[in-house]
Amino acid sequence: MARVRYGARTGVEIAAARTAGSRLPDIWSTGVVAVWESDPDAVAAVLPPPLKPTGRPLVRVNISKVDLPGYPLGAGSFAVAAAHDGIEGWYPLVMPMTHERALVGGREVFGEPKKLGEVTVEREGLVVRAALARHGIEFVEVRGAVSGPLPLPEPAHKTDFYFKFLPAVDGSGDGSGFDAGPVLVHCVRNEKVRKLERISGDVVLRESMYDPVADLPVRELVGITIGEKTTDQKGTVVERVDAQALLPYIHQRYDDPQQILDGPPQGSV
Repeated sequence: MARVRYGARTGVEIAAARTAGSRLPDIWSTGVVAVWESDPDAVAAVLPPPLKPTGRPLVRVNISKVDLPGYPLGAGSFAVAAAHDGIEGWYPLVMPMTHERALVGGREVFGEPKKLGEVTVEREGLVVRAALARHGIEFVEVRGAVSGPLPLPEPAHKTDFYFKFLPAVDGSGDGSGFDAGPVLVHCVRNEKVRKLERISGDVVLRESMYDPVADLPVRELVGITIGEKTTDQKGTVVERVDAQALLPYIHQRYDDPQQILDGPPQGSV
């Protein structure tokens, strides 16, 4: 009988896949990063406990193109500054990706808020334009011109915070709305930069009911850069979180949160 491809993999095949994944070479991306100060109350409002605001209400958008061999990828992240247990980092609200492959590991393993979307990074001479779009709405646009090189930073460790959870099958679970207790993940990224330039420009936030980033306005632009970097990451579950405290924020993850809160209709597939 011909091999049934949905059938079980052998132990040798599973081990080979794990080994291949652990030997990936450095993958370099070209990305535009913009950071600004926003409304402190708005930044605090989007942080589920136990995350807390930092001393400065910063917002960061990262818009990158990744030259994966035979599989170019657009990747974005819109995040706010946050702190937990003495560690400062970033809490992403939405992470548009151009391919499903990039969603799977991030969402299912780390709890990243990844969604399919359109990612644009364009450079013509000194003129740069980068954007994130979903549902036909370009909700973030960064535009400007390169104004000069910047010193290369030393390799750095940066932390992102994620909440990993599964909505309950029957809509209620143990009464919390989740099948199991949600957890807080610290994802530490080791970042190396090989090129960095300053951009003089601005950030445009457009209204979107799906990605309401316009609620975090640009009060003071800290800076815009374009650069080439490579990162690896490791996630750690640091604590189980209060399900009832997290429940009011799970709409951040979904375009249609009512579908999740109501549970699946009878006979759905």
